[in-house]
Parts: sequence; C-alpha cells; structure tokens
Amino acid sequence: MLFLYTVLLVCCAILLVAGVVEQRRHFANLDHIPTRVLVNGIRGKSSITRLCAGALRGGDLVTVAKTTGTAARFIHPDATEEPVYRKFGIANVVEQIGIVRRAAAYKPDALVIECMAVMPALQEINQSKLIRSTIGVLCNVREDHLAEMGPTLDDVARSLCRSMPEDGICVTAEKDRFHILQEEADARNCKLVYADPETVSDEELRGFSWFTFKENVAIALAVAELLGVDRETALKGMYDAPPDPGVLSVERYLTPGDRKLRFANVFAANDPESTLMNINQLLDLGAIHRPLNVVINCRPDRVERNGQMGEIIPDLDPEHVFVIGQPAKSAIDAIPAEFRSRAVDLGGDKRDPEEFMARMLDMLGPDSSMVAIGNIHGQGEILLEHLAELPPDESAEEPAPAATADVPEYAEPAQPPMYAPHIDPYQGYPEAYEARYAQPYAGETYAYGTWAQPHQQPHQQPHPQAQPQTPPQAQLQPQPRGMFEPRRPAHPQPPADDSQQWHSPGAQR
Repeated sequence: MLFLYTVLLVCCAILLVAGVVEQRRHFANLDHIPTRVLVNGIRGKSSITRLCAGALRGGDLVTVAKTTGTAARFIHPDATEEPVYRKFGIANVVEQIGIVRRAAAYKPDALVIECMAVMPALQEINQSKLIRSTIGVLCNVREDHLAEMGPTLDDVARSLCRSMPEDGICVTAEKDRFHILQEEADARNCKLVYADPETVSDEELRGFSWFTFKENVAIALAVAELLGVDRETALKGMYDAPPDPGVLSVERYLTPGDRKLRFANVFAANDPESTLMNINQLLDLGAIHRPLNVVINCRPDRVERNGQMGEIIPDLDPEHVFVIGQPAKSAIDAIPAEFRSRAVDLGGDKRDPEEFMARMLDMLGPDSSMVAIGNIHGQGEILLEHLAELPPDESAEEPAPAATADVPEYAEPAQPPMYAPHIDPYQGYPEAYEARYAQPYAGETYAYGTWAQPHQQPHQQPHPQAQPQTPPQAQLQPQPRGMFEPRRPAHPQPPADDSQQWHSPGAQR
C-alpha cells in the first residue's frame, strides 16, 4: 500500500512540475505578443475579430487572428486562413494555448482572438490565464446563453465583463447596459471606451462588399485608433479583409412557375434582437422586399428560443409564417393571436421534406422574399439543401439607389447581380450549392444599396508569387470536400529555435 501511495505522490509531483513548465512557456509566448485583443460578447464576435485584424493589417502591423464562430479559423498575417483542428470535433478553451504558441512564432505586433468560453468562470480563466489581453472588446449584450450567464440581461452583462483586462482597456458598442459595464470596468481599473456606431457613415459602410453593421465597424475603428492606425487606413484594411463564412447573404432563386424568390439565411442570428436587426437592415437596403415570408425552424431542445422567434412576428409583419422542425406548436403558440392565421404548420420529424418544400414554394407569390430564422439544425439544413437545388434567378432587375457623388468607384451595371454568398473553401456543401458558387464571381457585387467591384479575397485568387514555402506539417491539414481546392497559405518562415517550433493545428509538442 505504501508503494502505491508513493507512486501516486510521484505522479502528482510530475504533473505539477509539467503544469508549471507549460504555464511558464505559455506566458513566455504571450510576452512575445505585445498587443492582445480578446473579443467577447453575444453576437458578431467573429466578424469583429476579422474587422479588427483587417484594420491592423492595413496599418502595417503584423497581425494574427483566430475566430471561433461559424467555422473556427486561424488567420495568418497575410490574411490567408486555415481551419482550427479539433480532436473529435470538440471545442475546448485549452486550444487557445496552441493558438498563442503558433501566433508567437510570427513575432507579431498583435493577436486578435475570439473568446470561446460561455461559462462565466471559464471566461475569467480565458482572460486571466490563457490570453491576458491588453485590449478587450465587449461587442454587445443580447438575450442568449441565459442558462449559463443569466437569468437576466444584467446578469449576462456582468458575466461578459469577466473577460475585461485588469489595468487595461475595453471597447464596447453596448449602449443600454453601458452603466453596468462601467461599474465592472471601474472594479478592474479598466478604461472603458464607447464605440459610437453613429460615427460610421453610410458612405463608409458602402465600401464593404458584404453585409456588416455599423456597431462592428465602429469597434474595429476604435481598436485601430488605440493602436495608432488612422481611420482611412483602417477602413481600407477592413474592406480587404475576407468575410466570415457565416456572413449574412441574400440569394435569388426561380421557383416552380418561374416565380422569383429572394432568400436570406438569418439562422446565425438566433436571438430575437439580432434577428430583427439583420432582417430590418436587409429591408432598408433593398436586398429583400415585401411581400415577406418567414420560416421558423424549431428544435426540441430549444423550446424557449422557438417561442421567442414566434413573438417577434408582429415586428416583421410577414405574409406567411412557415414553421418547420419540432415542436412547431412551441413557435405557433407564441405568435400573437392577430397574426396566428398567417402561420403554416409544416413541422414534424417524420414529415417528408419534399412535401413541406413543395407546399411552401407553392404558397409564394410571383416575386417575394423569404427569411429563415431560429436554429439551422434539423429541417433548417434540409431547407437550405433543397433551395440550393433551385435554378438561380439571373434576370435583370432595377438597380439599387445610386451612390453618393463623393464615392465615384461605385457603378450601376445594366444587369446587376445579387450579392453572392461567401464560399468557405474548407466547408462541405450540397452538390447543387457547390456547382453554383464554386467559381468566385468576378463581376460586381451588391454592396449596401449600390453596385461595387468586390475586393479580392486571398483565398479566391491564386497567389501571384511562385510556390510559397510551407512547413511540412501543412500537408497534414484536412482537405476540403467537393470542388474546392484552396491554395496553401504563404506563411512567413517561423523562428527555428526550439522554444518556438512550428506546429500544425492541434499538434502536440
């Protein structure tokens, strides 16, 4: 028995020593990154991470970034990116250690990284032990993850504040609960900076070839200003930044009977406030129009969220509300009585997809719009697959309102196409979707009420240089399914010393 206790004691001592060594090595890697920006909040974290990284790159700062949203990505200083490898596909905050190690190998000026923790205690650990940010970003406080951070929005705000850096700076666009954030910032001796969305003009927003919000741009501009990057340079860097795979997009289809349909996938904004913001913005820009139809996809493990989607129907005032998934009753019962007659129950786990799709499309008008809200999993994924099989609507339409005279680069072509979705070369798509969007569109794109030439994205065009040197481990990264063959990123050569060896995503030292 004494022998077993001795073995246990020795093993514990070894683990303790290994932990101390790993922590010291991690802190040394953090010291190689003078500016660390940790992006936290409820909605828009991935987009803000990419915008901040783009703004800093525009200012000639060597910047590494990592997102955790729709598709986790490690973004290199040249804006090329690759998936973050996760064993068994399970996300864990410990992966931030490997990300910091890879980032430190570039000796960057800045690291912009998205907070991947939800539990308040893990958010605090993510800040105090894993990232130790010098600049924090708290984008917004919305009604989500109430079970972990709630039950009230004030509780959510205080939970998110656990990622604020002590003796540092925090940037936010949250207005309603700014006073709570200020209290928490004062307790941490953290300077709180409000990024006013109204300082971003419509003309500046038109420079993006993809949909984004003034709040996100204002935060990125504030971070850039803190690091000495002027506004014009930061905006140019953001315009050139590749969008997130989950960026809001609008597609045009021809349904049976040659009827036109504009479809917006708003599944990613799965809280009521963000959903309304996205749809209202699309309506204001003319990307979608009325008559408007809404699809609510229900999940049995998100009954409360199903009801929240039903409650916002009066704010959308749609022609029809198609409810798919299960239990459909959870969303229909939440729709106010005066709008409930517009609801069409197409849900149920045993319903034939061909049946509910045929009925849904048959009820649409000759030229209508449809938005999908709720949660994408289940029949939501089936909906997207069936829509991708419809022929695209390539007919000419009236161009959007002309841009202002002081933005001469925007032109109005005779037959403007609709904004095409951003294609993620590492994602698997239905065959019909791949066939339609495999080749990046080389013409104009819809950009906030005007038609503009898209900014070239690094993964869409071959790199002008010859074969770039890449580490041997790059051959181990997972290959994308289907028609996409992304080029290998052109990485700068990392240091050769043993303390900062090159590691592929998820590689073990």
